[in-house]
Amino acid sequence: MRDFNRIINRKNTNSIKWDALKEIFGQDDLIPLWVADMDFPAPEEVTQALIERAKHPIYGYSNLGEEYYNAIINWTKQRHNWSIEKDWIMYTPGVVPAINWIIQSFTAPGDKIIIQEPVYHPFKNSIALNDRITVNNELKFENGVYRMDFENLEASIDKDVKLFILCNPHNPVGRVWEKWELERLGEICLKHNILVVSDEIHSDLIYEGYTHIPFASISQKFADNSIVCTAPTKTFNLAGLQCSNIIIPNKKVRDAFKSTLEKQHIQEATPFGIAGVQAAYQHGEQWLNEVMKYINNNLEFMIDYLNKNLPEVKVIKPQGTYLIWVDFRGLKISREELNNILLNKAKVALNDGYMFGESGYNFQRINIACPKPLLEEALKRICEAFK
Repeated sequence: MRDFNRIINRKNTNSIKWDALKEIFGQDDLIPLWVADMDFPAPEEVTQALIERAKHPIYGYSNLGEEYYNAIINWTKQRHNWSIEKDWIMYTPGVVPAINWIIQSFTAPGDKIIIQEPVYHPFKNSIALNDRITVNNELKFENGVYRMDFENLEASIDKDVKLFILCNPHNPVGRVWEKWELERLGEICLKHNILVVSDEIHSDLIYEGYTHIPFASISQKFADNSIVCTAPTKTFNLAGLQCSNIIIPNKKVRDAFKSTLEKQHIQEATPFGIAGVQAAYQHGEQWLNEVMKYINNNLEFMIDYLNKNLPEVKVIKPQGTYLIWVDFRGLKISREELNNILLNKAKVALNDGYMFGESGYNFQRINIACPKPLLEEALKRICEAFK
């Protein structure tokens, strides 16, 4: 078992999570449990692959070769039982840029796009920045579990709705959608000619007892009406390598997206991105299994610690992702006071739930992909601050 308890100093490495605290939160003496990258070293095989590539002293334009595509194809089949083809895979330097280019490819200014708040905030930002209109099919929160509101979804659709952005697994509420939920959603979108964009960047980060189902794997008709966004970046802590892979089975849809990429001159990955992706997908599975066990232990520790020391605060136990959705409403204080105490008394940097939508009022998103001693200190500070 790898030593994930070891705290690695990330300061002065241009880390957004650690080095941008002063800029974003106004102070730099905080424990950062916010932005979604891990505080664990990437798999050793990835590090070695990058070192070997760096030894070659020329870092020129780089082509995606057969090894790159095969690594993605084999991983997707092995991990998610979905057989994909090389031609379906489109490289982009990140899922969020890809979502913006998808919006530009398949909608026009004034068109409507459905999201399910509380949800990853760049969805809504991307819609607004491209002069499209957000339709919120808000998730229902019942008995500690979030579910899709299909009746509201049907009622929200009109002729101007062109896209549905699905978060699967869901960030920040941690749901891993079941097959029947995806099927019902897919049928509604087919009925109304709405293209489904499924952000599956967290698809490998699944807790025991749950199974991620790629949306497009369910049926041919869903494959023809969807775009699946994937990346190894969350899985293996490689966000800085700027690599994502957009899987589009439908050639007509793929050609339209490709045309937009060509207009932006999006063609080559970096040599380090290519080396990192290949090594991660080829050799990183054991590391991933170990890191998920460690994160699960962090989760259980967090739930137990808050139950004992601050029972008014409830953890929404996730089915996937290392981003934990925490309900602070039981403290019965304002959002402003909540954020002030967390920042200025507890000295922790979290994500204010309100940024994910109005239904995130007085929730916080906490990143637990960090060494347990760091998490323990943060939880101790939080509990003492509210006591």
